[in-house]
Parts: sequence; C-alpha cells; structure tokens
Amino acid sequence: MELTGRVVVLTGAAHGIGAAMARRFAAEGAAGVVVSDVDTAGAARVAAEIAAAGGRAVAVTADATSKKDLKALVAAARAEFGRLDVFCANAGAAFGTGVHAADEQWQKSWEINVMQHVHAAQAVLPAMLARGEGYLLITASGAGLLGIPGDAPYSVTKHAAVGLAEWLAITYRPRGVRVSALCPLGVRTALLEPGIAAGHPAALAIAAAAPLIEPDDVAEAVVRGLGTEEFLILPHESVRESFARKAGAVDAWIDEMAVGG
Repeated sequence: MELTGRVVVLTGAAHGIGAAMARRFAAEGAAGVVVSDVDTAGAARVAAEIAAAGGRAVAVTADATSKKDLKALVAAARAEFGRLDVFCANAGAAFGTGVHAADEQWQKSWEINVMQHVHAAQAVLPAMLARGEGYLLITASGAGLLGIPGDAPYSVTKHAAVGLAEWLAITYRPRGVRVSALCPLGVRTALLEPGIAAGHPAALAIAAAAPLIEPDDVAEAVVRGLGTEEFLILPHESVRESFARKAGAVDAWIDEMAVGG
C-alpha cells in the first residue's frame, strides 16, 4: 500500500520508532496522521512538527492498553479525516526481567504487547472489511522471531504478537485487509538504550545481535514494506538470515542462545 493520500493512526508515536514513522508517513504524502500516545505533550510536539513541515496531523492522548481508548482513537481519526486506512499498533514495553518477574509485569507486558493489537484489530476491522481495504501494522520485535535471553515477558509476548499478526494476515488477506509484523532488533530509543547502559542481559543481547540502527532507518524499512505489502518487515537484514538458520536447526539455535537461568 502506498501512503500517498492515506490516513494513518499510530500508537506509541510521541518518541522513537513511532515518532519517526509518523514524520516519514507525512513526508510520503499521507492525507492525515494521527499521533497517539499516553505522553500528551510528546504527541502534540510530533504533530506540530508534521504540521510545520506542511503535513496534516493531530495528536490524540490514548492508552494503548485500554480497549476503550483505542476505540475512541479510531473514532477520533474518522471524525478528523473521514476515514482510516492504516493503523500502526506501535506502543510497547520491556522490563528486563526473567520468568520470575512479578505477575504485574507479566500482565502489563501482555496488555501492551499483545492485547493492544487484539483491541486495535477489533476496532478497525469492521470498517476495513466493509471497504475491502485496509492495513494493520503490528510492531513486534526481532525477539518475537528469534528469542532473546534475559527478558521473558518481552520475548514471550513479542512471539505472541507475531503469532497474532500471522493469524490476522491468513484470515483477512483474502478480504483485502493487509497485515504486517514489524520486527526490528536494536534501535536507538529510550526503550533500549537505558537497558544497555544498565547492563540488562536482554538489552545487551539485542545490542550484540546486530548493529544498532536509528528510528528513521526503521521508518524507511516500514515504508518499503508497506509498499510491497510484505508480512515480515525486517529493518535488520540479519534477522531474516538468523530466522532461517533457527528454522533449519532449532536445537543448535537454542544451544547458541542459551544462558544460565
């Protein structure tokens, strides 16, 4: 799907990858960009940057873990721009903990990294199916394809996000709705860099797996991937190679990745 003339909604768009995608989509000629985040000031700043560059954007405060907020976000986009073509469920969270993470951390990871996508799909699919067209971009992670040591809630829920995206693609592609899973590895964002500085095993594992890239690099990969309607959008080409290697020799892959519990 080309972005020219399209209306795009993004969650987690006040900073990092989401902000970079919002700016790039506007530069590609999107008819409207809805910048959503729990950070009201950050979302407003990104929307103002887009407007200053000649684009059309609005900021909407929304909690991506709230089904009610996501429904209201979709309604706000349609009220402002008349329709919604692309929904980017981009918000995410990581805690840097293992299997013994507190139940609250497991639940929070599940809500933001999985149920956000479920609720987004529930909100956008009826209208997209009625039109026979639409796009849902789910920001997962290279960790959702390869597994990483250190952060069990993150790795497990990102695997679930990829699985959900695949199910949605299989189910709705014949009816005109496209779905992609965005699976980067290390990106220079406020989500990853503090973990690297603190020496968290999961952050260090991601940083060691491939060179860190910038959010703008991810946005570039997304534009290409949406244009060709690829299911897996992989800003790090090494993820494709590693995923194929893992599929061909799973036990060897586990041995390679294994660390002490």
